[in-house]
Amino acid sequence: MSDIYRDRQRIIQMIFVFAALVLLGKAMYIQVIDTSQRERANATTIGSYTQYPSRGLIYDRFGKLLVNNNPIYDLMVSYNQIDENMDTTLFCQLLDIDKASFVKRLAKDFKNDRRFNKRKPFIFMDKLSSELYAGFQEHLFRFPGFFVQLRNARGYPHQSAAHTLGFLNEVNKNQVAKSKGLYKGGDYIGASGLEKQYEKELRGKKGVKNLLKDNLGRTVGPYRDGKQDTMAISGKDIISSLDLELQAYGELLMQNKTGSIVAIEPKTGEVLAMLSAPGYDPNRLTINRYRSEAFRELLNDTLTRPFHDRSISAKYPPGSIFKTVVSLIAMQEGVLRPDQGYSCSGAYNVKGTGKARKCHQHSYARNTAVALQHSCNTFYFHVIRNILEIQDYYNPEVGLNMFNDYLYQFGLGQTLGVDLPNEKAGNVPTVDFYNYLYRNQGGWKSPTIMSIGIGQGEIEMTTLQMANLAATIANRGYWYPPHLVKGFRNDTTQIPQIYRQKREVKIDDKYYDPVIKGMELVVTSGTGRPTQTPGIPIAGKTGTSQNPHGIDHSVFFAFAPIDDPKIAIAVYVEHGEWGTSYASPMAGLMIEKYLNREISERKKALEQRMIDANLIDNP
Repeated sequence: MSDIYRDRQRIIQMIFVFAALVLLGKAMYIQVIDTSQRERANATTIGSYTQYPSRGLIYDRFGKLLVNNNPIYDLMVSYNQIDENMDTTLFCQLLDIDKASFVKRLAKDFKNDRRFNKRKPFIFMDKLSSELYAGFQEHLFRFPGFFVQLRNARGYPHQSAAHTLGFLNEVNKNQVAKSKGLYKGGDYIGASGLEKQYEKELRGKKGVKNLLKDNLGRTVGPYRDGKQDTMAISGKDIISSLDLELQAYGELLMQNKTGSIVAIEPKTGEVLAMLSAPGYDPNRLTINRYRSEAFRELLNDTLTRPFHDRSISAKYPPGSIFKTVVSLIAMQEGVLRPDQGYSCSGAYNVKGTGKARKCHQHSYARNTAVALQHSCNTFYFHVIRNILEIQDYYNPEVGLNMFNDYLYQFGLGQTLGVDLPNEKAGNVPTVDFYNYLYRNQGGWKSPTIMSIGIGQGEIEMTTLQMANLAATIANRGYWYPPHLVKGFRNDTTQIPQIYRQKREVKIDDKYYDPVIKGMELVVTSGTGRPTQTPGIPIAGKTGTSQNPHGIDHSVFFAFAPIDDPKIAIAVYVEHGEWGTSYASPMAGLMIEKYLNREISERKKALEQRMIDANLIDNP
């Protein structure tokens, strides 16, 4: 064998030896020195954990916080990692549960229930309070397999506006199924009020943290160094149109009463206050261990029905405040002159029937303004018949259709589109409705239905519609759909387009003058005198809504100041008897509170009388 051949053989042998040493060294490093690869080799799953975002906050129009977030804690457990020798006695003491509850919470049907897996975490105990968590977390290291997941629950710094703000509920199976992966079991969703209406904006966006897990469910480390993790994005903060101080004051006035108050800024349609009484403290429905009991108690209160939002869901006969609309329509259609009067002897006699519709004694209603001042029923029975008989006595359908067309322009007989769920449309009776109602009674004519001319009969409105009507008169013929959101904090997103579109009523501006003058006379020298407020000219109208089941209801709507309206308001007090008894003085107090931010000394006694009145226990 030549020397050259032997040299080549040695070189090749040396290369193989060197390569073998390198591979042996690498294997030794991986298996003996560096354990990360061995740990990753044992990893069999990727655990994805939800990072919950902070829900958007809600503020009032002046920046006062209405809804915030309070931390709550869900105690999670991975069954395979539990130490069977753990101190269960201490564990149960820290969580204020017994051992039977401990066993029950761990006893899942791992074989048949797909929701549970011994290697994957599930909720052992949810909704731990901050206080309970604080005591438990100091000992958490003693209990392998258990860890805490942080989430946010709603908190309310004040006890106001429960119906408007709304509350959260845990999602149900149907909501999860329809969400296309947006929600999963245990998530919370807006269930009422603004929380529901603006759920998309408030909820934010979840994040995801991915971890490598071994075959026993133990965390090995971040998956791909966290490169596929996503951060949670907080929800948008809402600036509501509510004036917290005005809202709370209205709730104080309405304590121990049933009804509602709605106040609107006429030029924008922004809702300044919206309350329903009786109400409830929104803090009772925060997410905690005692919420279910509080929810059942409120739900089962069939006497006061605190969940019923009377401001948008209760349909009431408006009473005499409706005479303002009748006046405007009649003048526009030329069946009533502003200076036209009708005499009243204390009743309106329906010819040929022997029936008389009563009216209270007052001076001669020589024109529209005076008729409104004295709220003359006889005057408006004449006027509504003129409207219904605009063609002739035998064809009231023509007049009713025309009348209703105007009512729809005012937003009556339909929802106004307020940004709250469950708004009702009220009722505007149609020709078809009356044809059906009187189908077995020989039909109907104007005398049959003329009670609608004084806001009784089948006419129904929500308190929101009444306040919007006051705003429309204040604006002399236009309105914006009422809404509760001004904008979003630190965000350029605009409120929905619907709330920025002006709605106009086809009634000439000149016909608003006698109506507004009449409303001014109501306050200065008529049935609305308790509304008077020093230095604030107010236009308003009282109403007494007949109640066939008991004491009549007290109604009032108004706007102020007359020449530059900044607030329009409607007050409806069930069983308040007369408009002047409760609704009128309450409206005056609310107007003064909003415009002056305080109540004058001369009205303190009236204020106290309104606060002290109890119409629930002593109707």
